Order: sequence, then C-alpha cells, then structure tokens
Amino acid sequence: MKKNINKILVLAAASLLMLTSCIKDLDTLPLNETDATSETAYANPENYLNGLAYIYGYWALVSQNNPGSSDLDFNDAGQSELIRMYMVLNELSTDSFKIIWGDNYISPIQYHKWTSADNEAIIAVYTRCMKGITLVNEYLIQTSDGRLEERGHSSSTDLVHQYRAEARFNRALFYYLLLDLYGNPPFALEENIGGELPEQIGRANLYAWIEEELLGLANGAEMPEKGDVPYPRATKGAVWAVLARMYLNAEVYTGTAQWQKAKDAAKNVIDMGYTLHDNYQELFMQDNTTNGATNEFIYAISYDKDNTQSWGGTTHLVSSTLSADANTNIGKELGLSTRINPESWNGYHVADDYVQRFHLAGVEWGATLGLGYNRAQSDKRAFFYNLGSVPEFDNTTTDTGWRCWKFTGLYSDGHAVSDSESNYKFSSIDFPLFRLAEMYLIYAEADARLNGGYVSDPTAKGYIAQLRSRAGVTASTPTSIDLDWLLDERARELMWEGHRRTDLIRYGYFTAMTFPWTLKGGVANGKVSLPEYREIYPIILDDLNANPKLVQNPGY
Repeated sequence: MKKNINKILVLAAASLLMLTSCIKDLDTLPLNETDATSETAYANPENYLNGLAYIYGYWALVSQNNPGSSDLDFNDAGQSELIRMYMVLNELSTDSFKIIWGDNYISPIQYHKWTSADNEAIIAVYTRCMKGITLVNEYLIQTSDGRLEERGHSSSTDLVHQYRAEARFNRALFYYLLLDLYGNPPFALEENIGGELPEQIGRANLYAWIEEELLGLANGAEMPEKGDVPYPRATKGAVWAVLARMYLNAEVYTGTAQWQKAKDAAKNVIDMGYTLHDNYQELFMQDNTTNGATNEFIYAISYDKDNTQSWGGTTHLVSSTLSADANTNIGKELGLSTRINPESWNGYHVADDYVQRFHLAGVEWGATLGLGYNRAQSDKRAFFYNLGSVPEFDNTTTDTGWRCWKFTGLYSDGHAVSDSESNYKFSSIDFPLFRLAEMYLIYAEADARLNGGYVSDPTAKGYIAQLRSRAGVTASTPTSIDLDWLLDERARELMWEGHRRTDLIRYGYFTAMTFPWTLKGGVANGKVSLPEYREIYPIILDDLNANPKLVQNPGY
C-alpha cells in the first residue's frame, strides 16, 4: 500500500455538513462525467480496498492532485497537512520545539496567545480530523450489507467487514485527536450524512464512545490481528495502543484515572510480539520501512518521496531543522562529503533547557560547542548541533538554540539523500504514531501511578532498562525511578513525535508556574502560569458559524 496510496481510485465524498469555508471542492458533484461517484466507484468490488486506502492516505495527503495544492483554503499546502500541524499543536506549544519563522500561526501557538480567531494550525488539525471522520462515515454507508447486496457483491461481505473495521479504527483515532486537542468537538456518525447537523456530546461522553468503539474492535473478529494485513494497515495492536494512551490520560479527559487499564492495554500490545529496534537512529531514517524499524512500529503514517509526497509530514521535520552550515558540517562530522538533509529551511530549533534533559558527554552548559557533545559517550537519542550558535534560544535570530536532526536525510547504510534522486526534496520516512517504546513507558508510568509515584513492577523496570540500553545510558539510570524521571525519559525517547503537550497536561505542568521553559507565555524565562483553558484549543469559528448547535470551549 505504501507505494501506491496516491494512485488509488479517489472516491467522491458526500456533503461534509460543516467546514464550508475551509473545504474547497469536496462537497460538490463531479464536474466531469469521468469523475468517480459512489454510484460508479464501487461497480468493481476490488474498489472497496481502494476506498479504504483513501482513508489511510488522508493522514498524509493534502489533496487529490499534488503536494502543492491543498483541498483546504490554505496558501501553503504543506501547512494544511495533518501530521505537520498535529506536531505543531503538540510540540510548539511546549518546551521541545521552537520556530523562528514569521508565519501567522506560529507566534500564537509558541507563546500561548492563540484565540478563537483564525489560526492555520488549529484550523488544519480540526478540519482534517472532521473531514476524515466524514470520509469514514461515507465509506461505512457505501459498504453496508444492503449496499453490497444491491450491487451484487454479497460474496465480498466478510472481506468488506474487515475493511469496515479498519475504517472504524481510523474514525476512532480521528476522534481521539479531537478529544485530546479540542475537548468537545461535534460528534457525527453515518446518520449525519445528509441528515441532522451533529451536536456535541461532551468530553467524557466522547471518551466513553471511543472506548466502547475500540474495545469492540479489539475483542471482535473483524479487525485484523497483527501480521494479517500488510504494513502500514492497522491491526488490533494499533487498537490497543490507542486505548493505552487514552487510558493513561483518562483523568484529564473524564476526571477519573484509569491507571490499571492503561497498564493492561499497554501489556496487551507488548505481548503481541513487537520488537524494539536495536538502532534508535534508524527509526527515523529514509529507509525506515525496510531497515527493520517497522518491527517496533504499531501504527505509522506512510510517506514516500515518489508516491506519497507532502511538504508536511516528515519532509518538514527533515528540511526545516538545519541551516546550510549545520547541514554541511554534520555531514563532515559523520564522514560524508555532502550535507545530510536535502534542504536547509533553517526554522526549527530547540532551547537549551530541553536539551539539558539528555545526557550529553563533555558538555559545559552555556558554552558554544561544535557538534555539541561527544556522541560516542552520550545518549544515542540526542541529535543536536549548535556550531555558530549560542545555546540559549532567541526568537529574533536564526543562530541561537540547538538544531535537531532526529528526522534525517540519511539512509541506514550511511549515505544521504542525493539531488540526483527523483523527488529528492521529499521525505520517505514513515511517521510512527504509536511504537513499542511508548507502550513500555505507558506500562511503567501506570505502574508508578499505582504505587505511590515510583516504579515497582520488575517487568516495568525491565522495559525501562531496554530503552536505556539502546540509548547507551544504562549507567545513569537511577535505582529508584519516579514520575518526574519518567517524564524526562519520555522527553528523550519520544521527542518531536507529538506527545509533549499531552504529557505536560497529564502531569499538571503545562499551565503551572512551577514548570517554566524558555518563552513560555511569551516570557523570557518562562516563569509564568497559563490559564487552564489553554489545555484545549478552541472550536474553529467557521464550524461554529455553520452549525448553530455548537458551543465554544470555555475561555474562548
């Protein structure tokens, strides 16, 4: 599926019911007689898989045309892509990620000053998730047993039931993102297609629906088992992974903690046979679909420079991180005769206070350092560089803070992407939404939450030991592992994978003055409290205006 997602049959979606100002043309009838409609798209039963592939591909693609043309009303198509802006909302709003560009969406998110007025990051993630839900709802209508019988496709019923389960998983995952980021979004199912405008059901009720939906998939016969379908399609491992993450944050979402459920769900995933890849860096290289990294991936978003191109996705995580000098000099440090990344957009930085959470051998904090540290003796998850910069981040210049090259133009054999390759500016790195390392950390944190704030389960300690061994920092692992140490370990292991905001909220640190970071709230030293309503983003104004049933989140 990875190589052909953008070549599938594009299915015409029915009315989206909302988001009319953001969607350009997906709620219209085809302009050409040759364009697919639901009446023609499923004439061939093989196209039920194509319809499912479109849902999977929607996580990465910005339109039915090309990566420079968005189906949302955005000037920059790459900034309309779901994973790119999901990363912005969950990382730029925290200590892990800084951007020095002047795009309108950046400053409000980075300095916690966003409002309910238009912000492209807030709009993009909300709109993509709601549109993805609508695509699934339409797919479920078109693949009902009644529709199959009408088309004479009843012999495909069992296989289509599996496809429907995978589609429902994607819908539940879209809803989970909305639950986490927006709290109380509109709730739409199949009956809303061509029917009543959707209503909000409240955060706790949405949590309960997602849990019930996922448990039905996890315990039913229709969702594929691990290994039953080709990568990167979802299996029961992905279902339990979403549940594990949701249970870990249940107290935030509902007011009631579910630590034991989180531990049990994580264990369900772990016991399915995923394996920790032995080389951390290879998880984020251009060939991470062929170098063994996918054995650790539970569910990933597929990108391919020739077939699933995007200026969002992992392309922005590769090309935005380095200046031209850093790009070239890191290549030299690694023994290459060329840069390591195809382009040098020079916009993404990391502040000194976040980098200090890593063990970096030979670093004297506050000094200007070459590559930054002795890599052979340091945490192998640390991919930082600050030659020509001062470690303290300054949002007025490009040459401060640290640059991070975790997502890279390198291949596992050591060579870098070359401009002689086709479409070399795009990334082929798949983005792991869920991987085994996170399940280890969920298991350990849930155990600590159940046992007075300290990890006591020997199995949990063993999982942490595996992560620390891969990182090359076993000697610095504390004998007694508490919750704050686990939060730092999550910062090291899961950096720039979309977890940090959720983690800080769960710990009560996101809005707390007692947990400062550089320029938090727009304050230089970050010693400021944020209002609690900042823990969720607003419902977008276009949706509020289009649907009078909706109520804005408190504070906005």
